[in-house]
Amino acid sequence: MKLLAIIEAYSITGPAKNLIEFAELAREFDVDTSIATFVRGPESNKFSNTFIETARTKGIAVHVLRERGLGDRALLKDLNELVSRTSPQIVQTHAVKSHFLARLAGLPKRAPWIAFHHGYTWPAFRARVYNQLDRWSLRAAVKVVTVSIPFRDELVSKGVERNRIDIVHNAIRPDWGSGEPGNLREKLGIDPEEKIILIVGRLSREKDHLTLLQAVEKLPATVKPRLLIVGDGPERAPIEQETRQLGLTSRVTLTGHQPSAEPYYRIANLAVLSSLSEGSPNALLEAMAAGVPVVATNVGGIPEIVTNQENALLVAPGDVDSMSAAMTRLLMDTALASRLIENGRTAIREKHSPATRLKRLVEVYRSVL
Repeated sequence: MKLLAIIEAYSITGPAKNLIEFAELAREFDVDTSIATFVRGPESNKFSNTFIETARTKGIAVHVLRERGLGDRALLKDLNELVSRTSPQIVQTHAVKSHFLARLAGLPKRAPWIAFHHGYTWPAFRARVYNQLDRWSLRAAVKVVTVSIPFRDELVSKGVERNRIDIVHNAIRPDWGSGEPGNLREKLGIDPEEKIILIVGRLSREKDHLTLLQAVEKLPATVKPRLLIVGDGPERAPIEQETRQLGLTSRVTLTGHQPSAEPYYRIANLAVLSSLSEGSPNALLEAMAAGVPVVATNVGGIPEIVTNQENALLVAPGDVDSMSAAMTRLLMDTALASRLIENGRTAIREKHSPATRLKRLVEVYRSVL
């Protein structure tokens, strides 16, 4: 089976990581995956891309489509020429821009098209336009693969037929995050007695870092909390401002974008997802695989992955007091934290491994063919 996956990625985001892992494992099922990705800017810079470099080191063929500017219609010709050269049996796209360009280029007429829907963020104006266009784009896909029941229902409300939507959760290696912690804590200047609260992900409004900061401010001083924020994005300035206003400057560290969050989970005492909206969050799976207890909001696909009191503590989104109380409980109750960790690791092994996700996707592809 020849598969062409179209994605815009510059770093190893959740969808990018899942795609690379799928392409590696799918060889065992005789699925040959090649990737097409868009790169903006001059020709000389088109290969300075962590995603491209990582995929190629794994032996995955990557086709670079250079985007010369906003509304570059030459991309449509480039996409069609690529499909002609590679002759895929299935074309799959990831995220709203790739969906739109695939339909505008007429790719659904060239090969069965499967669109992977990862949810909608609340970013800049240009991306919001693509979000609205998704209503038109996805109606031409033979299948839409999404990551949670709420996302499926949202797609149905946009006019996608329910029987064309499949739910496939994200995955992670069960041994992810199992290495030695190293000296990262010392490099970051974190005192050995401080309890590290970790949040990983894009700094965007739907992640609601401000509620988390307010919850951290309410933690008892005896806990000695240190909030570690890994990631970057448009909300960095508001997060820094809220940190100063709450008097948390000495207790909050923003690391910026990191090639991998794995070392940070190794030093964490607690992981938090404070999101207002989520699909199948990789940050949740990462924490469970790494053996870090989790406090998460009860939104999106999170309750499809974890159960309150069994393998995580779930709280209402935007509820500062409940979030602070849950964090305090896990930081002080080591028996509860240990039980959640063990149950979380079991869930990863049994339900959310890459092999489980791979088998489910191959079933979808074969049903389409």
